[in-house]
Amino acid sequence: MKKETKKRIMAYAFVMPSFLVVMAIVAYPIVEAIIKSFTVEGQSGFTLDNYIFLLTDELSLSHFKYTLYVVCVTVLFVMVLGYALALFLRFNKSKISKAIGVLYLIPRFIPGMVAVYAMMNVIRDSGVLNRISQAFGGNFKPGLMYNAKGLIMMNLWFNIPFAALIITSALASIPDSIIEGARDVGANVWQVFVKMILPLSIKDVMISATFCFMSNVGSFTTPYLMGPNQPKMLAIALFDQFNNYMNYERAAALSVLMFLLCSVSAGVYIYTNLKEKKWEQQ
Repeated sequence: MKKETKKRIMAYAFVMPSFLVVMAIVAYPIVEAIIKSFTVEGQSGFTLDNYIFLLTDELSLSHFKYTLYVVCVTVLFVMVLGYALALFLRFNKSKISKAIGVLYLIPRFIPGMVAVYAMMNVIRDSGVLNRISQAFGGNFKPGLMYNAKGLIMMNLWFNIPFAALIITSALASIPDSIIEGARDVGANVWQVFVKMILPLSIKDVMISATFCFMSNVGSFTTPYLMGPNQPKMLAIALFDQFNNYMNYERAAALSVLMFLLCSVSAGVYIYTNLKEKKWEQQ
């Protein structure tokens, strides 16, 4: 046996245990869920009944619409506010920016359950804000519980630090000499941002947007504690199908649809990444 062949066999032998573990704990459950989604208890053979129900039932469609609304609004605000925060931290050298640069990561280290309960005690109609207003003769009720506004606000609290962290690292890799050179030849602030800063950081913006989209599509803790009874986020609807109705086949079909929904954002990221490589070659 040739020496190169032996090395190749050894390399595969070292990789195979990890590959088998991944196949056992990740790939197999996914394949099993996909197969189950095309079956109905008590019937033989494959069927599309589960998908037809989820895509035609009025209540199920309201779950999809509500989830897309909450997630898209969250991603939009996270990208705008996170990018603005990253720009401030990158190009402002004041003591305030340094203090914010230390403090804005704190939400990443607070457990989700703790953060949601703490926020609920503040924003509920009988919470801290209401009690403070009563001390001054008012009766302020934010109205942020059990609706989309409260979910979006809580999602921003979780996701802005994460997006800002990724974008800040991308902006930090842009040399000051590039920006100074553009300013020296007469480019204004807006032109420097559009022509230099944004193209060099768009890949990381799309990465943060992709992760933000996928994490909020499958978000469970926040909508479970703060969301309305109807319509529901998809993760809560999936929990109901699995736990309350014990319809495992329909739950599997909903899982597949959630995966396809998340794959859309992944496709956008891949397309953006390819466009960036094309731009770099020019």
